[in-house]
Amino acid sequence: MTEEQKGAESPSVLIDRRISELADWRGETLAKVRELIRETDPDVVEEWKWRGVPVWEHGGIICTGETYKAVVKLTFAKGAALEDPQGLFNASLEGNKRRAIDLREGDAIREEALKGLVRAAIALNRAARSAKKR
Repeated sequence: MTEEQKGAESPSVLIDRRISELADWRGETLAKVRELIRETDPDVVEEWKWRGVPVWEHGGIICTGETYKAVVKLTFAKGAALEDPQGLFNASLEGNKRRAIDLREGDAIREEALKGLVRAAIALNRAARSAKKR
């Protein structure tokens, strides 16, 4: 727990609050993405970083859930190293590390494809941890 979080509300409560404060399609989208991540990995750890960004972790960062005026952006920390057979990544494609999915109002969430990326990100985090232990 960081100094900022000591004595503060839990990250999960802060994420709940963000979703309810949005009170529009962005809140609904963030809530759905969160639900899918938690379904995929019941052991996922929710964090609240960088002064207000929901983060999901398991052995390292899986992805963040940023909200902007026109998009909900899911940024996968190691996305460039993930297979994306369904072509979900549509933003931050030029970087060496990250890849993102920009969800706009009315976009359907391709649930099984997203769950596949979450599983792949967790597997990559586990592999990186195993390599460090050697």
